[in-house]
Amino acid sequence: MTEKNADELKAQRHKERQQKLKDGVDAKIAKAQEEKGILLVLTGNGKGKSTSGFGTIARAVGHGKKAAVVQFIKGNWDCGERTLLEGAGVEFHVMGTGFTWETQDREKDTAAALEAWEVAEKLLKDESIDCIMLDELTYMVSYHYLEVDRVLEALMNRPPMQHVIVTGRACHRSIIEMADTVSEVKPIKHAFDAGIKAQPGFDY
Repeated sequence: MTEKNADELKAQRHKERQQKLKDGVDAKIAKAQEEKGILLVLTGNGKGKSTSGFGTIARAVGHGKKAAVVQFIKGNWDCGERTLLEGAGVEFHVMGTGFTWETQDREKDTAAALEAWEVAEKLLKDESIDCIMLDELTYMVSYHYLEVDRVLEALMNRPPMQHVIVTGRACHRSIIEMADTVSEVKPIKHAFDAGIKAQPGFDY
């Protein structure tokens, strides 16, 4: 076999593989005809869960959708995404107590979590909100500041076309089971572990 024939055979096999891949993708697209609000869970111990969620909020805004964000845990420190998205009309509600390991006050944290969740419940009943991000909600459930059944009820009874993004580590299995899409972010390396401080414009 000449070098030219070998190259042609290689090209033909590549084309056949790609066509088979395309056929599979086309079949899935043809099958996926249902339209509904998606519950997306971004969990795991790696960096980037909230950043990914904010990216989806930005996408919604880019399509002219109305979006809102409820932030648990992080408090009132500078957040580049918040500054940008509020300027684009995204409604933000921030649990003001900050990181629970800084307050070390369970009663205060529980009250703050309940207050923030009451805002979330109102948003989850608002048909005018197309996409909601519940940032770090998973901690509120795992720390037992919020009852998981109350969270599940609100998620289940939201408007049919409303999309919801839940972020945070150790997501409760019941929320994962309810979710339409679940992505787990796994850590490989993290600059902070090497003594590099969190930096504005990159880490927050």
